[in-house]
Amino acid sequence: MQGMTGKRVLLGVSGGIAAYKSVELLRRLVKAGADVRVVMTASAQKFIQPLTFEALSRQPVERDLFPESGDPRVIHVDLAKWADLIVVAPATANSLGKLANGLADDLLSCILLAAESPVLLAPSMESQMYRHPSVQRNLEWLRSAGYRLMEPGTGELASGDSGVGRLPEPLEIAAAVESLLTSTTSLSGKTVLVTAGRTEEDLDPVRFITNRSTGKMGYAVARQAQRRGARVILVSGPTELAPPPGVEVRRVRTVAEMHSVTVSAFEEADALVMTAAVLDFRPESVAQEKIKKSGEDVSFTFVQTDDFLAEMGREKGNRIVVGFAMETENGPENARRKLAAKRLDLIVLNNLREEGAGFGVDTNVVTLLDSAGGADALPKMTKDEVAARILDRVEALARRPAVVDGTSVTAGNGFG
Repeated sequence: MQGMTGKRVLLGVSGGIAAYKSVELLRRLVKAGADVRVVMTASAQKFIQPLTFEALSRQPVERDLFPESGDPRVIHVDLAKWADLIVVAPATANSLGKLANGLADDLLSCILLAAESPVLLAPSMESQMYRHPSVQRNLEWLRSAGYRLMEPGTGELASGDSGVGRLPEPLEIAAAVESLLTSTTSLSGKTVLVTAGRTEEDLDPVRFITNRSTGKMGYAVARQAQRRGARVILVSGPTELAPPPGVEVRRVRTVAEMHSVTVSAFEEADALVMTAAVLDFRPESVAQEKIKKSGEDVSFTFVQTDDFLAEMGREKGNRIVVGFAMETENGPENARRKLAAKRLDLIVLNNLREEGAGFGVDTNVVTLLDSAGGADALPKMTKDEVAARILDRVEALARRPAVVDGTSVTAGNGFG
């Protein structure tokens, strides 16, 4: 993470078990250079002691709406004015409900009503609570009022049940904070289409084949494009990740679904960054009933899936198309071949066997290969940093003049 030096972040912690994750969020924000002050509700202090936040922020934790005698501050107004951004993590059903209905009975709720800076809300609660019509109504109103809301994660909850309602991971929240604080307008007015995650193909009603992609690289590209002011369409295969705030998510599962949705969205796009790990093969047929053990081996016939990236490369016109190549051998040769065959403008090569690269990790090691023969080998970086470098190249490609009959003319793409 980078770019938050000197930025003032007010971290609101409300009373949920996920408050322990707010400690890690605070650590990440401070490490990125932000000046962070923490406000805790009374319920939050039941889960974690203020001293923990004070030690990491090197600032006293604000807890009381009414200052001690002799303190002339209007504390909720002062803190609201101080912050460049306010993030509430966890944002419980109670804190969301108070904000949506204009209620202010403690320091945090008063600050939120007095705030004029951006407010990022990271909901966390049990699935039944999250799905309750009243909570959904509050969330919808908050979105319409301009609050930035993160989607909660899915997984094990405090009750032991599994479902939607987990606080997004601190890394994801910190990246969203950075995105809001360091937004630019370099892609304002443009639409960037990003595919991410894996695809799945059924063998029978119980089993399917897939790959190890988690979607982290694609979600990082979507997050960085949104930060630069783009309208972002994210076509996402199955993943545990929460979508970046502000992007348009279109969920798919199979190759055919990703094909259809991506080609349709491509009509609206100025650039496509195809990070999704799309299966190259699918079963020729799908069993209608569960395949039972019979004492004999079972074999399957696989057929190739449609290469819709090549289809879009042929039809791209003025749009910029970026592909990915995950290789385990002969990486540069294979990537160059794919770059040419699919008529891409840029291809991102990485090697599964290189330390710090591959699926499920927060870093990547890539080489950017372009259609002009250039190659830019990047050191190990976070996936957000890699995403930023990819988008830098997309913008540079957009500025490159087209050549007609040996004469340079204006940029030959939708970026103008």
